[in-house]
Amino acid sequence: MQIRLAPVRMVMLLIAITLTAGCNRIDLAYRNLDFLIPWSLNDYLDLSRDQQKRFRSQLQHHLGWHCRTQLPQYLDRVERLQQQIRSDRIDEAALREHYEQARQAIQIIAVQITPSATRLLHDLNDQQVSELKKGLEKDRREHSEKYLEPPLSQQIDARAERAIKRVEHWLGSSGNMQRERIRDWARTLAEQNRYWLANRAQWQRALSDALDNRNEPGFETRIATLLQDRESLWTDDYRAAFARAEQATVDLLLSLYKLSDDTQRRYLAEQFKTLRSDLGSLACLSEED
Repeated sequence: MQIRLAPVRMVMLLIAITLTAGCNRIDLAYRNLDFLIPWSLNDYLDLSRDQQKRFRSQLQHHLGWHCRTQLPQYLDRVERLQQQIRSDRIDEAALREHYEQARQAIQIIAVQITPSATRLLHDLNDQQVSELKKGLEKDRREHSEKYLEPPLSQQIDARAERAIKRVEHWLGSSGNMQRERIRDWARTLAEQNRYWLANRAQWQRALSDALDNRNEPGFETRIATLLQDRESLWTDDYRAAFARAEQATVDLLLSLYKLSDDTQRRYLAEQFKTLRSDLGSLACLSEED
């Protein structure tokens, strides 16, 4: 039986590993990613048996590499953040430092998996490329319906509600002033959805064009750019919007921390303690490649 998935999403799958911090059992996420990934993707593409086998082998290799070489550094960063919280040394400089470290971590992953992703994409046949394009078009329609078609006021409300849920995951609760600060942030981002989706569509078109020319010289370079240097493909509107959103989000996080009470800070510290414990218990940290 063929598994339906899009190998172009490999870069997102590996990047997603760095976002599993919200999981209560990190080890389960690592052990089951190879099984769960094919059934959780929204892009559809039938891979041959050989392609499936190679994909799973490469994925396992990258997961092992990430666990052994990247997670130890992540553990150190979590510990440093814990110390900053305990000593009340959370300021804009500290937040910027953690943000930059996260960006660097994602870049390292993108560089690591580029050769595997390039080979998978290069080996697609014409029918698979056609299916992938249809999947990307479906993705654009669904995202537009969800994030762009509602009136701007509803987009802002939905953005605020998503942020409140994320904040409550880490703080355990949110106060009235914190929720109002989040709503201010959501309004500040205004039409961020429009710029984000237009930029997303531009990246997908660049991918489609690269796949149409996958047998031509320079294909590897084009895929490397798509995965490792996405900013070079940004639209002008998104570039400006991203810079505004980046600063607004740093300001928001700092405000929420300053508005937090002792109970919320203890809850936050406990969340990081649990995260660090789960990460530190992974067997792959002591395995050899």
